[in-house]
Amino acid sequence: MDDGRARLLRELLAGTAWTQQTRVFATALRSAGHQAGGLLVVGTPAEEPWHLTAHLEEQARLAGVPELAPVLVRHRVPAGARPHLAVGLDRIEAAARGETVLVVAPGPASEGLLSRVDDARRAGAVVLAMESGDRELRQLAHEALTVTGDPAGLSEQAAAALWRPRLLAADGVIVPQDQQAAFEIAQHLVSIAAGETPVAAGARRGFRDRLSRFLDVISDPAPAGN
Repeated sequence: MDDGRARLLRELLAGTAWTQQTRVFATALRSAGHQAGGLLVVGTPAEEPWHLTAHLEEQARLAGVPELAPVLVRHRVPAGARPHLAVGLDRIEAAARGETVLVVAPGPASEGLLSRVDDARRAGAVVLAMESGDRELRQLAHEALTVTGDPAGLSEQAAAALWRPRLLAADGVIVPQDQQAAFEIAQHLVSIAAGETPVAAGARRGFRDRLSRFLDVISDPAPAGN
């Protein structure tokens, strides 16, 4: 999904928990207090957050906000990796006050990762998490955003365990009932909101403005390969 279509989707989701809560989370990210080079983004051994890393890098460039540019932290660094792709988990261990650890976990976080994140928090780092119902990770985070692609599959007890004000659940119409797609959409919305000024992020656009934006997007040719 390219930036224009992601922004169009946000317009269609205006007023829902998807736009409201991703903006809350983006505000926490933008105001975490880290400087350039202090935003550490880490995933799980099975899922590296390439998607969100690329979007945040783009938003940092477009908005002129260097502190949004992420440092990708990897569970396994292959031999010969370029320096910006060779940052291992020891970077999380070294995190301290004035830095932010953003955990993107569409699946369960490993014990090793949780332990390192806990150490980083104890050292004063801000911890943010995008997760799909990982209670341990959520408890470590200063701010968490829970994303689920299939709320109908949750038991009442499981749903109650999630932080409802931060729960993004697919509505079955606009947002697919699919965990991977739901996580992708949430990452787009968070990165877009993080790149906006607080005024722009909180403003409600009028109908004419939204209609104009809609027409601009649908009149653009789809990028090759999409």
